[in-house]
Amino acid sequence: MPGTDHDLTRRFYDRISAAYDMIADSGEHTARESGLNVLDVKLGERVLEIGYGTGHSLLELAKLVGSTGKVCGIDISSGMHAAAIRRLTHAGFADRVELRVAPVPPVPWPDATFDVVTMSFTLELFPLDVIPAVLAEAKRVLRPGGRIGIVSMAVTPDGQEDSFMEKTYKWMHQHFPHIVDCQPIAAAQLLKGAGFVVTHQETIDIWSMPVAVLVAQLKSTGAATNEPSLLTDHER
Repeated sequence: MPGTDHDLTRRFYDRISAAYDMIADSGEHTARESGLNVLDVKLGERVLEIGYGTGHSLLELAKLVGSTGKVCGIDISSGMHAAAIRRLTHAGFADRVELRVAPVPPVPWPDATFDVVTMSFTLELFPLDVIPAVLAEAKRVLRPGGRIGIVSMAVTPDGQEDSFMEKTYKWMHQHFPHIVDCQPIAAAQLLKGAGFVVTHQETIDIWSMPVAVLVAQLKSTGAATNEPSLLTDHER
């Protein structure tokens, strides 16, 4: 998804779309699947994925919502779009999915359209000053009581030292952002700042780097959420 230059980002992902699964999915798929499991998508729900990539999550979401549900997606890359369409068509689920190619923000759907918004290894691709606008758009298109699922590279917890891989990744992002375009973020704090209530938070490791798996709920207007918090006292 977009970095500092939408055209540069689009061209980069267009170029790597055919090889993306070989480059990145071997490491990302475990975290992505964990995110889908805790998001607990139901039959008949309407789901939006921001940054759908080659379509792995789209396919699983289409199965989960069934014939009465709907999955929509938006991605900046036409190459990723083509790869996702091929995957969905081959599996026979293309009729349940509506895909668009465009930068975010904005999110080009009306207010209160979706029960669920999900992003996997996408939110950390946005510049830090753009992330609040992305989350505001996600909040806008969610129905009251809707939920958001985030899987993202995470910052190292306080009191712990970055691994060698984490230090290398941060250095690469700082000096070569057009190649290493994502960055570790404090996703839970960003969600809370956007007005969400975090109901599930865990951290897993990919190549010795921490990855956050989160679910957060949008409060119903004028009412507190009934969802229990699964955070420890340290995580609050």
